[in-house]
Amino acid sequence: MHDEFLCHVTGYGVCDGRRIGVPLGTYRAPTLALALWWLRDRASWIAERLDPGPDTPYVPSGALMPVADTVPDVPGILRSWCADPVRQELVADELAGGRLVRIAAGDETTEYELLAESVDALRMQRTIPALLLPMA
Repeated sequence: MHDEFLCHVTGYGVCDGRRIGVPLGTYRAPTLALALWWLRDRASWIAERLDPGPDTPYVPSGALMPVADTVPDVPGILRSWCADPVRQELVADELAGGRLVRIAAGDETTEYELLAESVDALRMQRTIPALLLPMA
């Protein structure tokens, strides 16, 4: 069982013809439960900022407009992931197995990526090449 997890959230877009990543947060979770909580919290945070409710006090009246059905619903994708216990369990199983987890949603301009991985797995990956070097 992996005990500590490194979590990242990044927004990617294109600037001057190049794909640019903007870090939106990092968390070193001491438990699997806290890693999952943080990923859900950040996904909800992004969704709320991209698509606040019409009665949100800080949004001026008339500022929100519906988009076409053909536009990818990034906030909806993130909210759906947060609310799905089956997908949460799959993420937990992957992380507990020491595998990197990537949750991503994007539209024509921006991709939002949530990553989590075991700190123990990262340490093991760094030491394996050193252990396999031939001795002279």
